[in-house]
Amino acid sequence: MKDNKLQQTDILIIGSGAAGMTLALTLAEHAQVTLLSKGPLNEGSTYYAQGGVAAVFDDEDSIEAHSQDTMIAGAGLCDPEVVQFTASKSKQAMQWLIQQGVQFDHQVDQQGEKQFHLTREGGHSHRRILHAADATGKEVQTSLQEKVSSHPNIKVLERYNAIDLITTKKLKRVGNRVLGAYVWNRAKEQVETIAAKFVAIATGGASKVYQYTSNPDIASGDGIAMAWRAGCRVANMEFNQFHPTCLYHPEAKNFLMTEALRGEGAYLLRPDGSRFMLEVDERAELAPRDIVARAIDYEMKKLGADCMFLDISHKPKDFVIKHFPTIYQRCLNYGIDITKDRIPVVPAAHYSCGGVMTDLDGQTDVAGLYAIGEVAYTGLHGANRLASNSLLECVVFARAAAADIQSQLHKAKLASSLPQWDESQVIDSDEEVVIAHNWHELRLFMWDYVAIVRTDKRLARALRRVELLQQEIAEYYSSFRVSNNLLELRNLVQVAELIIRCAMERKESRGLHYNLDYPDTLKIAQPTVLQPKP
Repeated sequence: MKDNKLQQTDILIIGSGAAGMTLALTLAEHAQVTLLSKGPLNEGSTYYAQGGVAAVFDDEDSIEAHSQDTMIAGAGLCDPEVVQFTASKSKQAMQWLIQQGVQFDHQVDQQGEKQFHLTREGGHSHRRILHAADATGKEVQTSLQEKVSSHPNIKVLERYNAIDLITTKKLKRVGNRVLGAYVWNRAKEQVETIAAKFVAIATGGASKVYQYTSNPDIASGDGIAMAWRAGCRVANMEFNQFHPTCLYHPEAKNFLMTEALRGEGAYLLRPDGSRFMLEVDERAELAPRDIVARAIDYEMKKLGADCMFLDISHKPKDFVIKHFPTIYQRCLNYGIDITKDRIPVVPAAHYSCGGVMTDLDGQTDVAGLYAIGEVAYTGLHGANRLASNSLLECVVFARAAAADIQSQLHKAKLASSLPQWDESQVIDSDEEVVIAHNWHELRLFMWDYVAIVRTDKRLARALRRVELLQQEIAEYYSSFRVSNNLLELRNLVQVAELIIRCAMERKESRGLHYNLDYPDTLKIAQPTVLQPKP
């Protein structure tokens, strides 16, 4: 067995996007931080976020209006206290990002004064989206990454997968407190053990459970699955946001057409050139994402079409190139000139509105364990996330979690010893084809049965297939040494089960969850909460 030396740190952060890096930078002034990155440091959903961050900076806007827009988009299922908390912290959170070097776009007003250029996106009643052209996530990620990489109190471990959390309950000790984690060093292909006073999960969402997704490959639900196995409740897993407009092209992978295109006047068209959103919602192309995604899905199925089209060619060429330089250049690489041509688009799995249940400090059901960002269910997003509230949630809740952890640092203690990972009974796998097959099967039936439109029969079929896959994976996991694909598949199948079970419990259609057997919306909105077995 390879050497499994115990590493120790004050705070272990699993995930290196906006949430993880904000937490790391905020705590590094007070403690030693270890930041775990599954791939290269910048390979997460934050880097690919195009649109921007919602925050109240305009004098004509208000926290109340931002809160109301969030509640409306969330289809009555948002927690009002959490929405108010997040909106009220938005400006402060953005000012912190600016202090870290994030450069948001500016404009000069009529009085000649420099101000932030605020754009508008679907579901928002005001222009309140701070952005860096159409590559806001890249600007946030690279700015924070520069600070993280040079901080003496932050140790970055790249190309590491977290396998499982170590808790007192798993070790049959008193209570249920997190003690650290087993992690997979992909470069050395060995399991290592990290002891920590506090652990924060910032692993992002689980959209890779679907065949078509806008997310990078790392979005395999690892944090949700690990927290569930550690004893945390999850909530609202049935609400998977499908971004309405992902580029449809055989050579393009995971490339979004930002909501800001529609915010700046782009139309959605059928193949014959006719608009259809005006027939669906009075807000037309600026309706919330769930409505737009369902409308596109409906038109595609009705017409037997492979895609719909997004068109901003009626706007001046200079305007389009200035506001959307990344999209302009990327589409040009595929032979599409967005200043002249229509853009072929399809919906794609984009964001998990549910996740690991937390309080306003990001604390989960397991003592010392925090969940922040897309991995968490805070109550902010309800049944549908309002555009550009995702990066906002990352920063606001990371800062809240940092303050809570900091207040407890003086009394927290490290575990003096933890059991090593035991691989004495396993062998190297010679059947990687089995993992690949199960991987594709899972993502395909989740897309067919548990995507934008669902039925009880489809959900029951999906659950039967998930249970069969779980049996196969459990046998495989107990017999062979871990690998990146095996770890991700194990977590994806667990998350798929949670999504299906939540969807089966909701006997209505609301927000992102649309069931043909229950097309009406119930008068009383309740979150769907799942509790792990003791």
